Amino acid sequence: MRVRSRAPAVDSHDAGALRVASLRTGVFRVLLVAAVVALFALAAASARGSDIGTQQGLLPGSTGVVVIDLSLSIGPEDYNDIRRTLRRLVDDDASVGLVIFSDVAYELLPPVTSASQLRPLLRLLAPPKLGPPVNPWARSFSAGTQISGSLELAREMLVRDGVKNGSILLLSDLITAPEDVPQLARTVSELKRQSITVRVVPLSPLDDGRTIFEGLLGKSAFIPPSQIGDPQRVLTETRGGAVPSRFLLLGGLLLAVLAAHERFVGRLGLPRTRRRHA
Repeated sequence: MRVRSRAPAVDSHDAGALRVASLRTGVFRVLLVAAVVALFALAAASARGSDIGTQQGLLPGSTGVVVIDLSLSIGPEDYNDIRRTLRRLVDDDASVGLVIFSDVAYELLPPVTSASQLRPLLRLLAPPKLGPPVNPWARSFSAGTQISGSLELAREMLVRDGVKNGSILLLSDLITAPEDVPQLARTVSELKRQSITVRVVPLSPLDDGRTIFEGLLGKSAFIPPSQIGDPQRVLTETRGGAVPSRFLLLGGLLLAVLAAHERFVGRLGLPRTRRRHA
């Protein structure tokens, strides 16, 4: 039987002194590797969860209903915001339905309609130099606004057409009749129960109206008209612009842990001995 000889080794009488340092280094290595893995997983999850392009979409669901307030309190500048929003939907080639309302709500387009069908509205909603535009529905509206009825109609349209996880985009100054507020709260509660997302483009809202809708939907439901603009510009900014702060923070921590790993658990350097000259 052939006995395998050991490789030559350097005899050291103080090897036991390195045992504590070796154990400490091993513990640090395990902890730092675990931290690296955890931070990498969190950073990856943060990157996946921060799809800004999706968040910036005007209709979060695959199909939605646009609800437009045409009450007398909507001013000429507000109509410009409405037109910009419709142009954005047309450019996004969204699948939309359309509801217009003041005191009563009317369904103009079913939810599965191509957004290109919104183009004729751009001409009808063009405001003259003074006052709001004279549209075909102006005579059928009377004083007063009932926002709850328009949201309820939009909900019924989505349910009727079998749309799952649909969405509603409300363009309004958020002024509704005081007696409509309790029904509005019930309607929003039902929309949440059915997983129907509601987003709001506020049109020069008063503080009271904004407060009511922020309480019902949260501030994240609001899309400022200034963010609509040119969809191509928004797409460029959201895809190649700002990086989420949480992702940057996690990335910085990951680099810090890797640096700590190199600093504290790297190779043990031994001082070089000076060669003696004979």
